[in-house]
Amino acid sequence: MIVKGQKINDRYQVIRSIGEGGMANVYLAYDTILDRNVAVKVLRGDLATDEKFVRRFQREAMSASALSHPNIVEMYDVGEDDGNYFIVMEYIDGKTLKNLIKKRGALTVAEVVDIMLQLTSAISCAHDSYIIHRDIKPQNVMILDDGRVKITDFGIAIASNASELTQTNSVMGSVHYLPPEQANGAGATAKSDIYSLGILMFELLTGKLPFKGENAVEIALKQMKEQIPSVCAINPEIPQSIENVILKACAKNPKNRYDNVKDMYNDIKTALDEDRINETKQTYKFSEDDLDETKKIESLSEVKKNKKKETKEEDSTEKKMNLALIITSGVAGLLVLLSVIFFFVVPAMGPKDVKIPDVTGLTVEKAEEKLLNAGLEINVKTKEESSEDVKEGRVVKTEPSKNRTVKEGQKITLIVSTGTAKIKIEDYTGKNAMEVKGALELLGLNVTVEKKKVEETEGIEYDADLVIEQSVIKGKKLKKGDSIILFTPDVMVKYPNFVKTYTFAQVEEWASKNNVTVIKQEISTNDCPAGTIIAQDKPEGYLVYPGTSFTVTVAIEPDEDDNIEDAKPNDKNNNRNNN
Repeated sequence: MIVKGQKINDRYQVIRSIGEGGMANVYLAYDTILDRNVAVKVLRGDLATDEKFVRRFQREAMSASALSHPNIVEMYDVGEDDGNYFIVMEYIDGKTLKNLIKKRGALTVAEVVDIMLQLTSAISCAHDSYIIHRDIKPQNVMILDDGRVKITDFGIAIASNASELTQTNSVMGSVHYLPPEQANGAGATAKSDIYSLGILMFELLTGKLPFKGENAVEIALKQMKEQIPSVCAINPEIPQSIENVILKACAKNPKNRYDNVKDMYNDIKTALDEDRINETKQTYKFSEDDLDETKKIESLSEVKKNKKKETKEEDSTEKKMNLALIITSGVAGLLVLLSVIFFFVVPAMGPKDVKIPDVTGLTVEKAEEKLLNAGLEINVKTKEESSEDVKEGRVVKTEPSKNRTVKEGQKITLIVSTGTAKIKIEDYTGKNAMEVKGALELLGLNVTVEKKKVEETEGIEYDADLVIEQSVIKGKKLKKGDSIILFTPDVMVKYPNFVKTYTFAQVEEWASKNNVTVIKQEISTNDCPAGTIIAQDKPEGYLVYPGTSFTVTVAIEPDEDDNIEDAKPNDKNNNRNNN
């Protein structure tokens, strides 16, 4: 059972259930690797041991993954996790067309044309890839708030539902949208999808289904022998050209339907053109002699003229219809009998069902022995997978998985443990420390970032966020839970020689950059030009400590009084010499 918070495949964390079906349940989940919401479809637990349903479930994944179209839900991933078969797909935050119809009833003609153009474009893309949907119905179409539609569930049919048919050969899907040829036991074709699209279009325009009954067989019989009701009779505002699209798509004889979905798309696209809105109603005969005949609806005068003739033929027609009903009922009964034989008698005559034993933790030899004793065969090639719980060389799991019911003689593949997953360390120097830390933590390592003292070197600039060293060398392998330290630079700045090489303005700029305070001391002197740095109290090579101060001595020109004082002794000497 899938519960909230559970991680599927150690990646998709379940948020809540968003849908339940007879065959699979759908959950909203969070993709922990790609950081996005996804929809995860999980095969129901009671069906996960049935090969038939597993194959059908896997077929949906293969079918949808081959398609790329804006109106088809995108497929991301598929796999198995501890016996749970899952498909991961694009999460559509919207509602189904069925919910929209229940809420609003009939939609406007413009809305229906827009929706049908999107759907026929998507199904045409699928048919171009040789994929038949086989289960087109409003429950399988999502609509977003902006009007875009997305079709889902390719190649899958819901089982165990009273209003639907179970599988009998290729007869699948909801009976309300089931083409008459499939109800009669024939296989699905591209024209089967066209019929279902026509029924869907009818439901969008009228808000109701064309054929109803108390059970699936009764509805199937109506699909085979009753003409679809007129949408124009239900709503006279609907243009005849729109009804003609439905009549052609829902022709009982597949030969009378559109040749392909692209033709249906083109017909819908021009259906509201002025020259087509009031076109003549079309009808399609369904008889053994003339399956393809297309005729115009008779005018009122012609109807009156032929009324007497029709009255005479009424009794004969009624007898024929009763006979057809008897034959059809007989065919339906025969299909039920064949189903019983197919599902119960034939399996009893074939290989026995075998439950795959649990061989987790066993050596390969012991696991093979246990599987052979259960009547199963072993695939020569094994697969490898890392495991935190199973020792290297022992069996992690099997494919198919344990407790699955398969036929006797089924080949089983052993998945052998390679031990705890190893993470190969690279050279991270020169890379952003926080980016490296995030990437390694995703792999399960414990990462710390520390500062390391480095001396300032002329010509080298250090970026405080880049890795300059690491505690684990390149090439070494670590396992989850191991630790690694990334070192970033803590540059040790030293005082340069300011004397006669810096101006005071340059000293101030240097001090501001290194967060220290410079004190200016001035001395008058004639020994060097004014403004020259002649001394500093912190010698060259002394370490700089942010927040402290230092002093530089700057030469200035002497005052005039100083010059006079300096001149007086010379004057006395001169006087003495004169005497």
